[in-house]
Amino acid sequence: MDNRPIGVFDSGLGGLTSVPYLIERLPQERLIYFGDTARTPYGSKAVKTVMNFSDQIADFLVESGVKMIVIACNTVSSTCAAHLAERYPDIPIVGIIQPAADKVVSSCSSLNRVGIIGTKVTIQSGIYAEMIRSKRSDIDVFEMACPAFVPLIEEGFRDSDIMELTIRYYLDDFILENRIDTMVLACTHYPLIGSMIRRMYPDIRIINPSEEIVTSVESILKEKDMFADSHTGDNVFYASDLSENFVAMIDEISRNTTAKIEFKNLEIDKK
Repeated sequence: MDNRPIGVFDSGLGGLTSVPYLIERLPQERLIYFGDTARTPYGSKAVKTVMNFSDQIADFLVESGVKMIVIACNTVSSTCAAHLAERYPDIPIVGIIQPAADKVVSSCSSLNRVGIIGTKVTIQSGIYAEMIRSKRSDIDVFEMACPAFVPLIEEGFRDSDIMELTIRYYLDDFILENRIDTMVLACTHYPLIGSMIRRMYPDIRIINPSEEIVTSVESILKEKDMFADSHTGDNVFYASDLSENFVAMIDEISRNTTAKIEFKNLEIDKK
């Protein structure tokens, strides 16, 4: 048993979409979340910059005494997961990409046509297609970068005409030309517009990595006998810029769960 908290981080508020699933499946676990809202989005930044930011955040989480780090960010997972695993060999590092790729592999057939939508960095890495094709070369995979989604979501345009127009700009032709029937929301911000995407494209099955990652977290805790035996203390949510939208999302999580929640602003070097 291990009552230390689980560390979770993202480039902003998107990683919060994984938190309700973690709380629901693992209610005895305590979470420390860090959202780098002051420096978001990561998806259009250089890989070296993303790696430097990730090192800073991981260092903070380790100093806070976490037993595991969950990378609730596709951009960081695609570029930094292996690096962070080397940096902290004694702490399990769980990326968000492998669980979602495994879901595609296990639930799709050769008849399915899978669309991956994410940030520029994630799509340029090609990691989703690589992971899927390494196990199922018969599945057709198509990728599309949607860089405007994250800044719009972070600015509070989740349910707006602007967002609908932006979704159509990126996805109408992509879905039609590639005959997409299954779509992976390869950015943890994207589930925040998932209901709009479902409404606009009702025939497409959505795979949400923010939900799939919990299976990997649970599996590692079981394998290493690291489950907490009781929930001691509050879940704490840090942000490098405690924005109105970040606070609103935490309030929403608080209303929809029985978990105790505390949130704090944490200044971080913005270079």
